[in-house]
Amino acid sequence: MLRIAVPNKGSLSGPAAEMLHEAGYRQRRESKELRIVDPVNEVEFFYLRPRDIAIYVSSGRLDIGITGRDLLVDSGADAEEILPLGFARSTFHFAAKPGTAHGVEDLKGKTVATSYEGIVAGHLTESGIDASVVHLDGAVETAIELGVAEVIADVVETGTSLRNAGLEVFGEPIMKSEAVVIRRVGADADEAAEPKVQQFLRRLQGVLVARTYVMMDYDCRVEQLEKAVALTPGLESPTVSPLHNEGWVAVRAMVPAKEAQRIMDDLYEIGARAILTTAIHACRL
Repeated sequence: MLRIAVPNKGSLSGPAAEMLHEAGYRQRRESKELRIVDPVNEVEFFYLRPRDIAIYVSSGRLDIGITGRDLLVDSGADAEEILPLGFARSTFHFAAKPGTAHGVEDLKGKTVATSYEGIVAGHLTESGIDASVVHLDGAVETAIELGVAEVIADVVETGTSLRNAGLEVFGEPIMKSEAVVIRRVGADADEAAEPKVQQFLRRLQGVLVARTYVMMDYDCRVEQLEKAVALTPGLESPTVSPLHNEGWVAVRAMVPAKEAQRIMDDLYEIGARAILTTAIHACRL
């Protein structure tokens, strides 16, 4: 069986379980379950702390895992990202009291407090900056007030908590993170597991596409078909079928969900009618 690590809690857990369910895999019914078997799909899921997943995968005990890009990099584990999943997005920034620093070059000789020591230390090294890094587990905003550090590095969403602490973001983002599928570096040489891994990835990619596109159907006059097809080119080409009424055709194509309303307006303007969209629950490209 393919052995897969899944986050057991936090912001990664719910969306990961939902995506796996949409991909056709059995998921746990109770949060206390740490391991379940999906015999139909020949997969065994292990529910682990998100911070530990990269370590387990890099050890070779588990084939692949779902975790955050930030946690993968911070772990320093011998594992690599193979598929971004588009949820649990976050951005890492430096922050300090106003006027303290304007860019990473201003951190020379300073102390930076963070919960992600691996990410920050690596970023400073890559930037050629000699600074100290202090590891704290959460609530790093208070590190400056208490004199533990002059600068912090943390996930920034709205920036409200930083402003409340009298801090401001500066410089370019340290990293942009999201949920990703990971595997041990060099694991693709395992010929026995590779077909199962690729099938798993195809299923998740199918979910991602299904979430991004909708299916659009409409009727239009033959003389307007070229204009209509230009608006809905589909992935390869739209499906066009003649209708019983002469001079009319039915068209079906996948279109980006976020553009669907605009496309419907444009189709209506050129004379298309009976325009409708339907959700895509699964697909293979």
